[in-house]
Amino acid sequence: MPPSTSQPEAMPRYTLVQDEAAWRACLDVLRGQPRLALDLEANSLHAYREEICLVQISVPGHDFIVDPLAEISFEALGALLAAPEIEKVFHASEYDLILLKRMKDWDVLNLFDTMWAGRVLGYQQMGLAWFLDHFYGVAMSKKYQKMNWKRRPLEENALIYAQTDTHYLLRMRDQLEEQLREAGQLEEAREIFANECRVRLPNRDFDPDGFWKLKGARKLPPRAKAILKALFCLRDELAAQRDVPPFKVMNNQALFNIACAAPETPAELGRAHHVSPKLVRSLGGRLLAVVRESKDGPAPRPPRPKCAVEPPVRDRYDKLVEWRKRMAQARGVSSDVIVSRDTLWEIARRNPASLKEVAEIPTIGPRRLALHGEAILDALA
Repeated sequence: MPPSTSQPEAMPRYTLVQDEAAWRACLDVLRGQPRLALDLEANSLHAYREEICLVQISVPGHDFIVDPLAEISFEALGALLAAPEIEKVFHASEYDLILLKRMKDWDVLNLFDTMWAGRVLGYQQMGLAWFLDHFYGVAMSKKYQKMNWKRRPLEENALIYAQTDTHYLLRMRDQLEEQLREAGQLEEAREIFANECRVRLPNRDFDPDGFWKLKGARKLPPRAKAILKALFCLRDELAAQRDVPPFKVMNNQALFNIACAAPETPAELGRAHHVSPKLVRSLGGRLLAVVRESKDGPAPRPPRPKCAVEPPVRDRYDKLVEWRKRMAQARGVSSDVIVSRDTLWEIARRNPASLKEVAEIPTIGPRRLALHGEAILDALA
């Protein structure tokens, strides 16, 4: 699909909102707008539990960068996000909607997701940087993709980068909507947008049995499994104390190699692959103590599956997966554009026998019922 030939105007100066007066002035502009372009910046790569560190909001003529770490009452923003008459435009909204729900218990209604619009249209690239370059020739620096957005003050170029995330979204949204309408796929996309608003918060409580998910954990001998679990728990404890992600305490390969080597001295610990001298100096005593205390303990047993799937349900699900794969390949889109994996499981569990029963699945929607309802029944037959 060709890029746009129209060049947007240069970005105006952003407005940084860090006090109540600036926030009230921002709200005066936002209220009454038919749509808002939004993005969030968080510190997920720098904290044990991430925070929302910036909220970017663009409307015609204004780009606001709102500082949620400032002493400001933001309840009015939640009301705007939940207002069904105001369209909210995001690019790749899933993580942002999870953050808003988890941290503020805010719901977003009336969503337009430009990434999903592109996916429905068959675009193979998903990142905002690619879209901006493809549509407008705008290059986004990669310098700020992994920065700690909680640091204050934020440098000027970082704020301009944050502004770029939303400045072009409304124009891009209009171009993508036009393409969706021309392709007859607008209603299908809107059903996907509505499903994105049904936020399901993933459980992020620490699971001491999470070590079983590490590559190779199940093939270790019993003693190494016991050490690995103890190291895995220690790493999470230290990460919470330091308020950093667990990988910044120790990476998975270091955990695995220490468990296999079962070192007894600092020298042996230092010879384990992926164990740096710095790690030996800072945590050597703790690590050796954990190895010593756990190596002769009972070997952990893999947890039972939380919810066993009955064979008929699994069989129906597998048939639906194959059907979805064929549909996606024929159309040149990703499989979850056809229907999501969660929807496939819901269909497999319900085993509908008629279009009326397929229509009762809330994540299907009228347009995709018309597109795929009969094919779903054929796949189940």
